Amino acid sequence: MSVVRVFAGWRVVAGAFLCMLTGFAVAYSFAAFFGPLEMEFGAQRGDTSLVFSIAAFLYFLLGLPAGLIGDRLGPRPVVIGGLLIVALGLVIAAQASALWQVYFGYGLGVGLGVGLSYVPSVTTVQHWFVRRRGTASGVAVAGIGVGTLIGAPLANALIAGIGWRQTYLAMAGFTVVAAIIAGALVRRGPHFYGLEPDGDSASAGKPPAAPTGLSLAEAIRTGPFWGIYVSALLMSFGLFTPFVHLVPYARDIGLGSGFGVLLITLLGVGSTVGRFLFASVTPWLGRRLSFALMYIGAGVMLIVWSLSTNAPMLIFFALLFGAFYGGFVAIAPSLAADYFGGRALGAVIGALYSGVAFGALLGPPVAGYAYDFLGSYSGAIVAGALLCFVAFVIIILVPEPARWLSRRAPSH
Repeated sequence: MSVVRVFAGWRVVAGAFLCMLTGFAVAYSFAAFFGPLEMEFGAQRGDTSLVFSIAAFLYFLLGLPAGLIGDRLGPRPVVIGGLLIVALGLVIAAQASALWQVYFGYGLGVGLGVGLSYVPSVTTVQHWFVRRRGTASGVAVAGIGVGTLIGAPLANALIAGIGWRQTYLAMAGFTVVAAIIAGALVRRGPHFYGLEPDGDSASAGKPPAAPTGLSLAEAIRTGPFWGIYVSALLMSFGLFTPFVHLVPYARDIGLGSGFGVLLITLLGVGSTVGRFLFASVTPWLGRRLSFALMYIGAGVMLIVWSLSTNAPMLIFFALLFGAFYGGFVAIAPSLAADYFGGRALGAVIGALYSGVAFGALLGPPVAGYAYDFLGSYSGAIVAGALLCFVAFVIIILVPEPARWLSRRAPSH
């Protein structure tokens, strides 16, 4: 009886999935903590929003050094180390007696930890697959969607039972366990183990080839790099606002905090479905066009949110916005691999994500302060939508990877 061997790359996908599920369950659970932190420290919405924004800023900004470290050392040490830093940050936040200490514990700890582990885990998946890269990447980053799906409602239930401080400690314990398991599963690219991407058989007498492509220095001198960078930066101003402000928005229009947490859960449902759905259509539309459509979809959904005054409209918004967000995150690493190859992919993806950091830092607090001063989120939401539409135009102007690479070929 023959035994079917599972290609080692799928274990790497499982490790990356668990890493991202854990990090982003903690990150996007913040919506459940918004009200308790606001009440505990008597903070305004803009000030409370900064807790999440500091973390999001750091975990995207640190993508570049994390990618460089992951390219050099492999993903395992940064995945384990990063998640352990997340756990330490949660323990510190649980002891806070002032909001700035939550900035330090949650903001700095979660930001550093997710920043170290996220890019290396998603990058190593790109090395293990070529033909099935879209599917494998979609499965791996679905961990973010599942984390979004479970993080806020689980935290909300725990807060109701044991309080926000003990909930942070419980999440820290889960994160330590996940660090050990995910670290055991992720590993460096297949050529380190005498394997080929996708589980293909090696050519007779030839060792597996190391990844080819552009160095980081070469990539940042190209038009496609800056097209992706600037478009992602612009989109990110509106991208993270719902993850912070949907709960207080729902409370403002009389639907309650519990319904707001449900909306965060639906963002996770949409995000998880979107990663698989949009990854599956890229073979027909192409990754670049599919990526551009994520910007249009997110922008339209933000307009819907700005007009939403009842539960059905908000449910519709949460599901579809989550789907476009999920598609954006799923397609981006594979699109970068299409343009720049695998030679320095961790560093390239990390550099691209650093642009998202600035939108993540500014978007939610700007929306919070807009509410504090104007009594409405509408202006900030519509501004985020308009920036998504500008991002769409930028990506449409970037040439297709195959055409761009064919033009570069003679000079290399």
